[in-house]
Parts: sequence; structure tokens; C-alpha cells
Amino acid sequence: MDKFLQAVQSRAFRIAQIAMGNTEDALDLVQDAMFKLVEKYADRPENEWTPLFYRILNSRINDLHRRNKVRNRYRIWLSPRDDEFEDRIQTAPDPRNQTPESETEIGESMDKLQEALNILPPRQQQAFLLRAWEGLDVRQTATAMECAEGSVKTHYSRAIHSLREQLGEHWP
Repeated sequence: MDKFLQAVQSRAFRIAQIAMGNTEDALDLVQDAMFKLVEKYADRPENEWTPLFYRILNSRINDLHRRNKVRNRYRIWLSPRDDEFEDRIQTAPDPRNQTPESETEIGESMDKLQEALNILPPRQQQAFLLRAWEGLDVRQTATAMECAEGSVKTHYSRAIHSLREQLGEHWP
């Protein structure tokens, strides 16, 4: 179980961070999902852990979205920007020694991708992240999202079309 959690933690954090837009919330969500997986499903076969973990994580993300929506009805919520926190990925040395121009292009493309992902509806965002970034198959994604396989295919297809339309020249 420890190896699985170590392998999935950084990708799960990125998914939660994209979904929530807040580093602290993302860390809390991933930690909570990991605790729940260990607490409730440690006795399950190892091949079931990935979809179960992402189902738990997606449920936690949806719960927090709902909670924030209710809170925002009664007060204006201004969260601090995450700009003051250092991103270890962004400050790591580049082993490929890319030029500043190519790094700028990649940075712009990543910014556009981030913006495009933030615009996607939550279910399309989940389907895209689980299928494209996590490499889950349709069945595993359906299990994680608690929906039919056909719904996963529809959400994923719509996400891809929307991203292609929004990203234009930045799409590979």
C-alpha cells in the first residue's frame, strides 16, 4: 500500500490542485483520500486500489465544491493567491538544458492548458485528468467517477474537443 500511495501522491495532488485552484485544499483532499483508502480498502486486491483511490478523491473534490458553493452564497470568499508559495517543479533545474525561448513557449502552453482545464465542467475535467494524465482505462475511470462507461467516453470526448478548440496553436 505504501508503494502505491507514494506512486500516486504527486499526480493526485496535481489533479486536486487543478480542480480546487488552491494548494492547501489540494493537500488536504489528497491526504484525506489516502487515509480513507488505507482505512476502508487496504484489504482489497491491489488492482482495485487505483480506481477506488480516484473515486474517493473525486468524491472529496465534489464535496468541497458543494461546501464552498453554499458558503459563497452568504459571503464573498477571497482566497489568497498561491503566488507566494514556491513550486518545486517550476524551480527544479532542467536536465535537458532547454533554451529560454523554448521554456517560455512551454510555459505559455502550460498556462493556456491550465486555463482551459479550469474552464471545463468538473465531470469533463475529471474524465480528462483520469484518462489522459493518470492513464486509467474507461472501466477504471467509470469506477472512479461512479458513472457508466458511456458517460466517461462522452465527458472525455467533449473535454478533448473543448481543449482543442480553446488551445488552438498550443495543442500538440
